[in-house]
Amino acid sequence: MADVAPLVGIIMGSQSDWPTMRHAAEILTDLGISHEARIVSAHRTPDRLYDYAKAAAGRGLKAIIAGAGGAAHLPGMTASMTAVPVLGVPIESKSLNGLDSLLSIVQMPGGIPVATFAIGKPGAKNAALFAAAILALEDDALARRLDTWRQKQSDAVAAEPE
Repeated sequence: MADVAPLVGIIMGSQSDWPTMRHAAEILTDLGISHEARIVSAHRTPDRLYDYAKAAAGRGLKAIIAGAGGAAHLPGMTASMTAVPVLGVPIESKSLNGLDSLLSIVQMPGGIPVATFAIGKPGAKNAALFAAAILALEDDALARRLDTWRQKQSDAVAAEPE
């Protein structure tokens, strides 16, 4: 999908967040949604964050999945600079197992919304599925692919324990 303009941006505060955020990328790839992944630190690369957020809508991004751990300012700071929907994924931290990240992302002041998901891998997967659902509102082919993905998930659940 490198030759197609991305519809979804996946951003994270550091390389160490990629093992979690790659799950979002995998879901988007499975659904055929063009996306990009970037390291954009709210604290270490604030100019990169500013440029990314300010340019997001003009570049055609329809959603931004932002993963962050610890202080987890990336989703909120991104949301403060763009009207593109921001989906926050708390990264599991060593000290508080991601609870610090979750609370930081979910406690946004009124007027700066960030859709906040579960800590870690489940949150990354669900953020990608949520982004897909947003895009599927205006893309019937994607809506069918998403329905098929969900049906496969349902079909994979055994009726009885082995």
